[in-house]
Amino acid sequence: MKSRMLFAALALAVGVAAPASAAVQTRVVDYSQDGTPLQGLLAWNDAATGKRPGVLVVHEWWGHNEHARNQARKLAEAGYVAFALDMYGKGKVTTHPDDAMKFMSEASKDPAVMKARFDAAMAVLKADPHVDTSQLAAIGYCFGGGVVLNMAAQGEPLAAIVTFHGALSALGTVAPGAIKGKVLVQTGADDPMVPPTAVDAFKAKMTAARVDYNVISYPGAKHAFTNPDADKAGMPALAYNADADQKSFAAMLAFFKTVFH
Repeated sequence: MKSRMLFAALALAVGVAAPASAAVQTRVVDYSQDGTPLQGLLAWNDAATGKRPGVLVVHEWWGHNEHARNQARKLAEAGYVAFALDMYGKGKVTTHPDDAMKFMSEASKDPAVMKARFDAAMAVLKADPHVDTSQLAAIGYCFGGGVVLNMAAQGEPLAAIVTFHGALSALGTVAPGAIKGKVLVQTGADDPMVPPTAVDAFKAKMTAARVDYNVISYPGAKHAFTNPDADKAGMPALAYNADADQKSFAAMLAFFKTVFH
């Protein structure tokens, strides 16, 4: 009897949630940084009322691709306004590791440009009328994980910072008290690109800087565990893991609930 009641409750919940999901709206945004054309995707849910927290989504080393845009849509379904930004430049997106490395190296060579592009995206997000500009977060994948951590360390007004298989070793010096928001790092226990030594070094850096942080490690997960196309890259270090993908996204939403009120 209890099982039938639970099934009915779940069916009802799905029926109620469907219209909200259908109400997710997206808009391609062309913007720029010092003359460099950039393009991102803004996503929000028309079924929600009032202003809500805004979340910047920073892509993997592949560039502003469907994976990043999909994360923005999922965040919109969950009731947030999300902007999947562009750190490379409009049209600079690839599926080839060599090109990805070139794009990432070019974008990373000048920290001032990195921050300027992040700030340009932040301006787009804050300008959206649905966003509560006092409640902002940034999430990053792979290369993007390193970006959001460094932006937080440079004083960006972020209440929450989340990384998924993020490049932890890319984080520079963190002065005590510099990161004022809470940090959630989600990594693969079997990720050769972010080995346990890198995770331990990151933890030591966070502790020394008095950051409120948590690290979740997913057993069996390699690098890029949230990207369904990870296995297509032909790199043994990369692999999609549906279980870790679902659990890490749920953990992020639970984390946001503790930060945003």
